[in-house]
Amino acid sequence: MFLGVDGGGTKTAFTLVDRSGQILGRAEAPSSYYFSDGIELVERILKQGVDAVCAAAGVVPAQFDYAFFAIPGYGEAAGDLPVLDAVPRSVLGHDRYACDNDMVCGWAGSLGAVDGINVISGTGSMTYGERLGRGVRVGGWGELFGDEGSAYWIAIRGLSAFSRMSDGRQPEGPLAALLRRRLEPASDLDVIDIVYNRWKGDRGRIAALSRVVTEAAALGDGSAAEILADAGRELALVVDVTRRQLGFAPDETVPVSYSGGTFAAEAVLAAFTAALHSSHPGYELRRPLYEPVIGAALYAAKLAGTPLDRTALDTLRSIPQDAGEEAR
Repeated sequence: MFLGVDGGGTKTAFTLVDRSGQILGRAEAPSSYYFSDGIELVERILKQGVDAVCAAAGVVPAQFDYAFFAIPGYGEAAGDLPVLDAVPRSVLGHDRYACDNDMVCGWAGSLGAVDGINVISGTGSMTYGERLGRGVRVGGWGELFGDEGSAYWIAIRGLSAFSRMSDGRQPEGPLAALLRRRLEPASDLDVIDIVYNRWKGDRGRIAALSRVVTEAAALGDGSAAEILADAGRELALVVDVTRRQLGFAPDETVPVSYSGGTFAAEAVLAAFTAALHSSHPGYELRRPLYEPVIGAALYAAKLAGTPLDRTALDTLRSIPQDAGEEAR
């Protein structure tokens, strides 16, 4: 049996899959993004999730053939890698595992681990692609000066539009009323206190406001609609850069897929699709095959040297998937 772990900016998902493609157990734990709360967070979250998925499946970690842990932020601080690589050993009690960034399971799940590019847009955003055994990552620079097109990025743009509307620097649209209803500030300026002081700038809580922007766009708010369109175009741009870095030939078909909750917004997906096809004729946009946590389990099986066969993959395809996994 193979354990897949998909760490994200909002939650960490755990799924245990057997060789026949049956899901034996699932579990969720809080975010394993440790840059804000310290690297000690990772072991605590992984132990919580592994214990829960084992309880759900009625097994113990010693029975796992292999596990793959996708950890948000992995590889972004070289000095942390020895600690991160060692953490699962204490949780599992054995060495049959590997760690990498959560971008890998997004790619493995969406494309079934074949050559091509996957773009992740959840709390954060980035792309990961492979061609002929070589992998390339683009984006994922974090919320302060990157992660364009992500839920956090959309939410921050939405809060910025709210501030302009409140001041009278731009006409007020439905976004303003929706944010007031969601945040319940005593006055508009209290939004500062809510986000900075009460929420302490929490990434997940801020990113969740992207749904308010999506709702406002559906009600005809022009600023919100433009934010979502910009998000789609930004995500298409990172895909195009990834294609060039991977060295796909001009006449070569490039499979592309996507993962992360941001793509649940139809306006983002539509803008992404339009920008993608206008930038290069060879893109073949594919709906995600599996959710990222299933991709993590598939990758675990592949790393173990026993990839799931076609029958097992078809069995997994028949199980309802959740494409709303968070990134980073």
